[in-house]
Amino acid sequence: MLVFRPDVFNEQNDLPAACLPTIMISNGSRARRPGASQIPTTTWHVVLTLEPEIEAVAESYDSREAALAGANDLARRFADGDVDYRAAYQIPRETYFERLDEVVGAGE
Repeated sequence: MLVFRPDVFNEQNDLPAACLPTIMISNGSRARRPGASQIPTTTWHVVLTLEPEIEAVAESYDSREAALAGANDLARRFADGDVDYRAAYQIPRETYFERLDEVVGAGE
């Protein structure tokens, strides 16, 4: 698991802790039914979540090593502002996006 800037995601910085960008690496099933994530698969998944129910990026890999490299690459892309996190939201949160732009490369 990788997290982005836990030092700035708190209520004092107008970036709620619940919105802490997190990258998870797993070989569990991605099916959306109870207990499915506990079933191991041969495919490794790298998922960037922006909030508990908001997935910005989901990528698949054939091995754990490739998934780890992919997770690090995804973290770099996110930090550099190369991930379009706005597209993950059905209802735009412009004030939050503007604040997030300030802490990722998109604000540069």
